Amino acid sequence: MRRLILVVALFTLSVPILAQTDWRAAIDQKLPLLGHRNWIVIADSAYPQSSSPGIDVIETNADQLEVVQYVLAAVNKSIHVRPDVLMDAELQYVPESDAPGVTAWRQQIDKVLTGGPVQHELHTSLLQQLDDASKMYRVVVLKTRMAVPYTTVFLRLNCKYWGDDAEKRMRAKMASSGASGR
Repeated sequence: MRRLILVVALFTLSVPILAQTDWRAAIDQKLPLLGHRNWIVIADSAYPQSSSPGIDVIETNADQLEVVQYVLAAVNKSIHVRPDVLMDAELQYVPESDAPGVTAWRQQIDKVLTGGPVQHELHTSLLQQLDDASKMYRVVVLKTRMAVPYTTVFLRLNCKYWGDDAEKRMRAKMASSGASGR
């Protein structure tokens, strides 16, 4: 009986550690498969489970800033994708009196996201973009322990080795030569 209690106790203690390790392994495994037009979403704890088969939800049981930092580091180390960072436009209007901790979180996420542009769009618009993308491309959602509204960080993946300017130049050259692109 003591062995059973010991095994149950050890298993119970190891579950949170496994949950926090598993999401990292999932990102490490999925990132090489993701590319241009895929999304990675680092969400707050109330983020809804989607019925779309193109959206994979992973419960991290981790701090949101930790997950954002890990995912951004992994994406930045990759040779094939770069993140377009998007956040909810509503976040700047959430008052501390209604969501304790939001002011400190805004300051912390600003520090984490320095060095690159952040686009702000309405939450419903971002959810619609995810829904549209998930019809053809994979979306990975990492749910965190964050309990402050409108703090989700959306990473729309883009091609690292082919920039937007290069695409525009190529399209202009195609148009000037009469190429239809079909």
